[in-house]
Amino acid sequence: MSKYSSVQLRQRRHQRLRQKVKGTAARPRLCINRSLRHIHAQLIDDVSGVTVASANSLQKEVAAQIDGARGNRAAARVIGEHLARQAKDRGIESAVFDRNGYLYHGVVREFAEAVREGGLKI
Repeated sequence: MSKYSSVQLRQRRHQRLRQKVKGTAARPRLCINRSLRHIHAQLIDDVSGVTVASANSLQKEVAAQIDGARGNRAAARVIGEHLARQAKDRGIESAVFDRNGYLYHGVVREFAEAVREGGLKI
């Protein structure tokens, strides 16, 4: 049994990742955050400190496409496709994926695959 909670372990993984992952204007950082109910994703330019694009399960145009729960794999797919479209409209072709310390499976994996299918290289 670990003396650290799962939240503390995720935060440690996140700190390790953030030392390596930096977003630029040409290749912004694609950051995902998930909770039990909702999913939030952003494209961030770390050099200028600006959020280039964002999508989440609370937005009306995204929530209308999601059936049932908003924190599941189907919701992640819709949010990933929506964010990829926004990135394409702004002329962004590739991004650096910041999974925010979450393990690459389930919702995070479904989101990443949807972004790739939307035409964004990560």
